[in-house]
Amino acid sequence: MDLSGTLNVSISSIPHLNSVNSSATRQVFYLFLSLVLVQLRPALAADPIEKTWINSIQNQHDLTLPAWGPYTKSYIGISHIPGEGVGMRFDLSVFPGLYCRKAVPPNVMFESDYHPWEATPDLGYFSYRFELEWKDQVYADISYSKLDEHSRLIRAECVNNTDLSQDLELHLLASMSFPPICPALVQLPPNAVWVNALNYQTMHYATSRPTDNLVPDGKRRGEIRGDDFVDGSGLGEGFGTDSGDTVAYEFNIEKAVPEAQLVVRYRMEPGAKTSLRISGLTNTAVSFSGDGNLDAQTIPLGDLSPGPQTLAIVAEGGDPIELNGFAVVTASDANRLTFNSQHWDPKPEMIYPPGAKSLVLKYKDVNDCYGMAWRQDPSQVRQFLCKDLDVLFQTKIQNHVSSVIKGDGEGHYTDIYLRPIPVAPHTRRILYAIVCDGSLAEVERRLSPSNWPDNACESNYCAARARLPDLKPAPQGNSFEFSQQRMAATLLSNVVYPIFMQGRYLKHNTPGKWWDSLYTWDSGFIGLGLDELDTQRSVECLNAYLTEPGAQSAFIHHGSMIPVQFYLFLDLWDHTQSQELLDYAYPRLKQYYEFYVGRLGSSTTGKFKSGMLSTFDYFYNSGGWDDYPPQKYTHDHALGGVMAPVVTSAQAIRIAKIMIMAADALGKQDDVRVYQADIASLTAALEKNSWDEASGYFGYLQHDKKNDPVGILRFDGGTNYDMGMDGVYPLVAGIGTEEQKQKMLGDLKSPKRLWSPIGLTAVDQSAPYYRDDGYWNGTVWMPHQWFFWKTMLDLDESDFAWQIAKQGLELWRNETDASYDCMEFFPIETGRGAGWPEFGGLSSPVLKWYSAYCRPGTLTTGFNIWITSHEFSADNSRLDTGLKMFFYTGGPQSNCSVVVCMNPAFNYEVQWNGRAVPFKEISKGLLDIEIPARDGTGELVVSKAISPFIK
Repeated sequence: MDLSGTLNVSISSIPHLNSVNSSATRQVFYLFLSLVLVQLRPALAADPIEKTWINSIQNQHDLTLPAWGPYTKSYIGISHIPGEGVGMRFDLSVFPGLYCRKAVPPNVMFESDYHPWEATPDLGYFSYRFELEWKDQVYADISYSKLDEHSRLIRAECVNNTDLSQDLELHLLASMSFPPICPALVQLPPNAVWVNALNYQTMHYATSRPTDNLVPDGKRRGEIRGDDFVDGSGLGEGFGTDSGDTVAYEFNIEKAVPEAQLVVRYRMEPGAKTSLRISGLTNTAVSFSGDGNLDAQTIPLGDLSPGPQTLAIVAEGGDPIELNGFAVVTASDANRLTFNSQHWDPKPEMIYPPGAKSLVLKYKDVNDCYGMAWRQDPSQVRQFLCKDLDVLFQTKIQNHVSSVIKGDGEGHYTDIYLRPIPVAPHTRRILYAIVCDGSLAEVERRLSPSNWPDNACESNYCAARARLPDLKPAPQGNSFEFSQQRMAATLLSNVVYPIFMQGRYLKHNTPGKWWDSLYTWDSGFIGLGLDELDTQRSVECLNAYLTEPGAQSAFIHHGSMIPVQFYLFLDLWDHTQSQELLDYAYPRLKQYYEFYVGRLGSSTTGKFKSGMLSTFDYFYNSGGWDDYPPQKYTHDHALGGVMAPVVTSAQAIRIAKIMIMAADALGKQDDVRVYQADIASLTAALEKNSWDEASGYFGYLQHDKKNDPVGILRFDGGTNYDMGMDGVYPLVAGIGTEEQKQKMLGDLKSPKRLWSPIGLTAVDQSAPYYRDDGYWNGTVWMPHQWFFWKTMLDLDESDFAWQIAKQGLELWRNETDASYDCMEFFPIETGRGAGWPEFGGLSSPVLKWYSAYCRPGTLTTGFNIWITSHEFSADNSRLDTGLKMFFYTGGPQSNCSVVVCMNPAFNYEVQWNGRAVPFKEISKGLLDIEIPARDGTGELVVSKAISPFIK
C-alpha cells in the first residue's frame, strides 16, 4: 500500500539506481537516505514531567509563557503584559507596505494578508509572513527573537522576487490596550474595610440551577462583570429573586470601629424592589429599590470590636439585585467613602533618548516604560488618534506632512515610519529593530546600539530560530511538511491576553484570535496538537480546564461539552507515562467525569428515565457541529430540555473506559467497578432506546415532560433525523452488536453516505436534510474524523484508518500550500478551505496524522490500549513497548492495530510476547501491526530485520 502516488519512495523512482544490480549499492543508498534526507524525530522515550513543575501549575489556569509574546487582539505583532493579571497589554505591530501606495494594518479579526509562519513552543521566537504581491513575489518575514526577559529583537526580511525594483516601507505601530471592563476605584477612609460581593465563603440560589456546579466561562457562581463595579465584578445573575437566595462572608477588622456603618453598594432596574435579611454584623431586614444606577444603602451597626467577622445575606423575595460589595466604616468617615470611575489614558509621554534612532513611551497607567530603537534612515514618528486604524491608516497613506492624524473615537497609536526601503530585483534586505520594557534608565540602556550591535543581530536571530520544533519527516511525508509547519506556527502562536477566568486576567490558548472565549472542546484539540510539539504547553492546556476536587465548578466550561480533556490526558500519558501527571490529573478528571454523567452537584445530564445523557441544559451544541440537522431542529424548536443525542452517552462510555485504564494503573478497583457499571447502563440505554434498524443509524431520543422516552426524532416522512456522525458515535464508544457495528462501518465507508471525496462528512449525503451550503452540513472538518480514525485502530480497520488520515493530510496540504492559510472546514464540492484562516483548534488532528504516519519515533494506538512503557532507540530503529489492552469482547474481531513509524533506512521484524506477528509496511519504515486483543497484556518489540536492507 503506497502512501501516495507522488510521495512513495522506491528504487525505481531514483535515476540510474534501478540499473545498478549491486545489493550493497542499494544498502548504501538507504543509509544515505536515512542520514542525509531524513532528520529523525527525537526518540519518544517517556518525557519527564517534573513533580515540582506540576505543583507549580496546580490550580493555576494561566500559562507559564513569557510576558512578551503574540498576545494581541488588535493588530498582529508582539505584545507585552505589564504587571500581574491587571488586564493591560502593550502592542507593537510591525508590518510592511508598498511605499506611498499601500500599507494595511494587519487586523487579527479578519483576513489581512499575513500568515503565522514559524514559532517556538516557548514563544522566544515567532514570525509572520506579509504578502505584498501574491504569491511570494514581494513579501516580508517579520520575526521577534528573545534577547533577554525584557528585550526582543525585531527582524524584517524584505524580499523582492520580481524583475522590477521595489520601494517598500515599514511601520512599527505601538499602542496600549486596556481591560475590556472599566472598573470603579474605591477610596476608603482609615480603618475602613471593603469586601467585594464575590469574595464570599458560600453562596447558593434557593432554586437549584444546572450551572450551580458548572458556571460558564470560568466564573464564580452568581458572578457578573461590568463597568463601574469595583474590581469589575459583582454578584447577580438573578440573586434576590427567590426567597432563600443566600450569600455569606467572613472577613477581619483590624481596629475597633466606633459607630460603625455597613454600606452596601448595589444596582437594580428602575422601579425594582427587594428585601434582604442581613445577619452576623447585625440582624435586620433591609429594603432596596433601584433607579438603574449603582447606589449605596447604609445600615447602622453600632460599635465593632476588632477581629474576625461574619455577614450573611438572605433574600426575602422580590426583584433581582446586583451586589458589588460592602464597606464597614465609622459614621463620621462615611462621607469619605467614595467610588470613582477608572479613566484609562491611551496617550503616552514620548521621550527621545539623545544620539540614537530610538523612542521611549511612558503610559500613565503603567509603571514601566517601553522603548524602541531602529537603524533605518530616513524615519518619522507619527501619531494616530483614533479607536481603530483600519480605514484611517489607509486613507491617509498619501499624507506626507502631518505628524498627528486624527480620526474617530478615542485611542492612540505611535507610528515609527521607516521609508523608503528600496529592494533591487531578485534580492532581499534585512532590517533590525528592538523593543524592550523597564524603568526609563533600564530602557535607555537596552536601546543603546552597543547593547544590540550589528554583528550580533543575525546570530541572535539564528540562535532563537534554531529552537523551532523539529517536524522533519520520513520521505513519505515530504510533501506534507510545509503545511504542517504552518499549522505548528498557528497553533503555537494562537495565544491571547487578557481573558478573565477565576477572578483574574490570564493568557490563554485560542482556536483563533477572533474567539475570545474558553472553548472547552476546541482547547482539548489545541492540547492534542500541542502534544506533538511541546509536552509542557500541552499539559498547561489540559491544566487550564481542570479544577481541584471540591471546587465550585467541576471543570472550566464554555460551549460544546465534548470532553476532549480526557483524550488529551490519555495522549499525554501515551507520550510520557508520567506518574506525576497521572496522580495530578486523575482526581480532577474524576470530578469532571462525575458531573458529565450526572452524579455531581447540580448536573442535569442524567435526568432522563431512559438512562441516556444530554448536555442541552448547558449549551445548544452537543458535538461542536453547529448546524447538524437534528441538533438545529432541537434548538430551533426549543426541545433541548427533552432531547438526548447519541454523542453525549457515547462519549461518556468512552471516557469511562479511559478512566478505567487510569484507575487500574492507580490500583483504584472500587472506581473501576463504578465506571464498569456506568458503561453497562449507558450501553443498555443506547441499544434499547436509540437504535434505528431501518436507517442503520442510532437516533436522537425524545422524552416527554416527565422525562420518559417517547421515541426517536424523525424527519418529515419518518426518516431518522440522525443520519450522520452522531448516529454512528457508538462505534467510538466501542459498543453495539456485531450487526450494528457492520452497518455503522458501512455508513462511514460508503461514498453515498458519510465518506465524501475529501473525507468524512458530518451528515449522510443521501439524507433528505443534507445540504451543500452548510457550516458542518455538507462540509468536512478534522476533529470528529480523529475520533473515528483512532476507533478504526481499535476495530482492526487499519486500512480505513489510513484512508481517513491520508485524505486529511492531502486535503490540508492542498489548501495550505495554495493559500498559506490554516482553515476551519472544507466544502465537499470544491475541497477548498473556508472559515477562519488562522485556525489552530479543531484542525489540529492533521498534526496527529502527520506524526503517526510521517515522523519516525511515533507509536500510535487506538483508545483501548494503555501504554505501560515505551522506548525508541536513538536512531528510531528499535521500539520496546509494553501494552495493556482493555475491553476485548470476544467477538469475531480478535485483533487491534497499532501504527509505528520507524527509521526508513531499515527493514523490520515485529514480535509480540516473543512471537512474530503479522504487519504491513505502508511505506518504508511505516508499519501497521496487528496484535491479538484477547491477550490482554504484552510486550511489543519492533527491531531491525537480520538482513537490514533487503527483505
